[in-house]
Amino acid sequence: MVHLTVDIGGRPGIDCRGFCSYCYFKHAKDLPPFGCKYCLPFTKGCDYCSRSVQEKYSGFIPLRDVAEKVLADLQMLSGDLTRITISGGGDPSCYPEFTDLVELLSSLEAPLHIGYTSGKGFDDPDIAEYLIENNLKEISFTVFASDPELRRTYMKDPTPESSLEILHRLAKKIDVYAALVILPGVNDREVLHKTIGWLEEIGVKGAILMRFANTPEQGLILQNAPVIPGQQIHTIEEFAELVKETQQSTGMRISGTPMYDPDIGSPFILANEPDYLQNLPMINRQAGIITGSIAGPFLKNILAARGGENHVIMVKKEIADLITIDDVMELDLSGIPDTIILPGRSFIHVSEAEKILSADGRHKTVIRGPDMLTADGETSMGMTRDEVIALEMDGFRTLINLINQWGT
Repeated sequence: MVHLTVDIGGRPGIDCRGFCSYCYFKHAKDLPPFGCKYCLPFTKGCDYCSRSVQEKYSGFIPLRDVAEKVLADLQMLSGDLTRITISGGGDPSCYPEFTDLVELLSSLEAPLHIGYTSGKGFDDPDIAEYLIENNLKEISFTVFASDPELRRTYMKDPTPESSLEILHRLAKKIDVYAALVILPGVNDREVLHKTIGWLEEIGVKGAILMRFANTPEQGLILQNAPVIPGQQIHTIEEFAELVKETQQSTGMRISGTPMYDPDIGSPFILANEPDYLQNLPMINRQAGIITGSIAGPFLKNILAARGGENHVIMVKKEIADLITIDDVMELDLSGIPDTIILPGRSFIHVSEAEKILSADGRHKTVIRGPDMLTADGETSMGMTRDEVIALEMDGFRTLINLINQWGT
């Protein structure tokens, strides 16, 4: 499988016809680098944690430059090209040279996938047929609601009827997956029921429900909370129940992020699979594993089953990948082990974490754990249950081996 990702650039809120009311880049501040796994050992800051995570593009990348990058990437690939994905900080539907880009990529004769679009840049429904004729095979389409007026109000879509008609036409011919950010009291309950019913009726393959984030604890790390002042937010438990109820009301594949995928039982299937757990190594050393408040209880159960009592250190941040050094600074250092394992994709520089965690006079060794211990709804949507279990087994085997190698 040889995939090619085509980055078209673009700025959130600018190169997408304006911020959706719920966009997590809305009000984002210009911040110094967070630090991450890609930084050099003694240098905090790299392109990823300073520019990419904040989508700091100067604008859309001109088609000429995109084409040159595609050509360079193709020369580096080995094997037959099996998939092309268009992505960027802006909305592909708003790319000024979109049809030329699609025509160029279709000449490579590989299935084309648009990783995300709101459809806000599409005003003519006939673009659907153009995309199908030019080898588009899959698209992820942000819907919010099947009610055009709700799209107009909350997504700032100037032509919501056209956007929904394009979605309708595409769903007849190719694989369409819908995404819905859920605002309690706005597009949940009866509105959600009608939207899901309409999506199923027109042939959409699946839908992912995305919990609206409005606080730093929920993952707004760009000092931009609240996105919508006073807007109600679901607790994790409420949102998981909403996902479950929605899944039971339709034959479509439904998953949720950050929780959960009812069809396959993720995240953390292993927490309820003792037979698989028996195939993981036993834990024979002590280390502290920093994680978020969602993953924490699952990690405790799984690691305890392999002899790892009291290893998990939960911060207030719900999602482990979005933990920053600010979360580490809030930890009580008393009783923390001498070896600490960070989430692999957390936005923390290891040397800075070591300094903060050693402030009590006891030197701490800090290392990064595996990138993924499970699959959230966005990832699991395209996976089978066996594939998610295999991912979890690999992740926890790596984590336990790190504990046994570096722990005290």
